[in-house]
Amino acid sequence: MRNDRENIIIDKTFGFTLDIIEFSEELYNANRFPLANQIFKSGTSIGANVREAQNAESKADFIHKIKIAAKEADETEYWLSLCLQSPFLSSPDEKLFKNLKEIILILSKIISTSKFK
Repeated sequence: MRNDRENIIIDKTFGFTLDIIEFSEELYNANRFPLANQIFKSGTSIGANVREAQNAESKADFIHKIKIAAKEADETEYWLSLCLQSPFLSSPDEKLFKNLKEIILILSKIISTSKFK
């Protein structure tokens, strides 16, 4: 059963998802539909997988779902970096990158700690 007490990774990924939705909308409004969809899918998947991990059936299932969230975070970082480097695309703000880096660090720590408990 899920524990609904305060959880920093749940809170951070939820806030990040809202920011990704906003940035994806900017890209969509600039007619960058394929990129907007990619960023939307990978960026919103991070929080969804973290949330799903809260209801994991086992420790291995929990680690697996967190690893999927980490992979999605890495993919999102790639797409955002592409936007930042391309002169033809909207650039994400620093806050988006900062929050993503924090999420990646937390996910890495969760994975390493969970493996050795």
